[in-house]
Amino acid sequence: MNLDRGDGHQVKKLLIRSGRRISLQRHHHRCEHWVVVGGRGLVRLGNETFTLSRGDTLFVPLGIIHRAEALDGADLEIIEVQRGDDLREDDIERFDDDFGRVIRS
Repeated sequence: MNLDRGDGHQVKKLLIRSGRRISLQRHHHRCEHWVVVGGRGLVRLGNETFTLSRGDTLFVPLGIIHRAEALDGADLEIIEVQRGDDLREDDIERFDDDFGRVIRS
């Protein structure tokens, strides 16, 4: 869900349903800052994997492979602030996706 958009930034609310995950992806034109506002999630950032909970934040640098997955039978809610010169959805390079959307730019 889009919350705000302006020159060089976009704010979205991500809702990852319990037991689901976003694609393993990276971006070539933007970085992201995540704030977890609900639930718990398992996050992969580069070669590291860790758990995030409500109130935790994460910086996803431009070009870093990342993924988030909802844990504990609850939905994971993230406010995502994107910054960069190209905030289009086709800036997502997917390496693995549970919904068959693997697209490499």
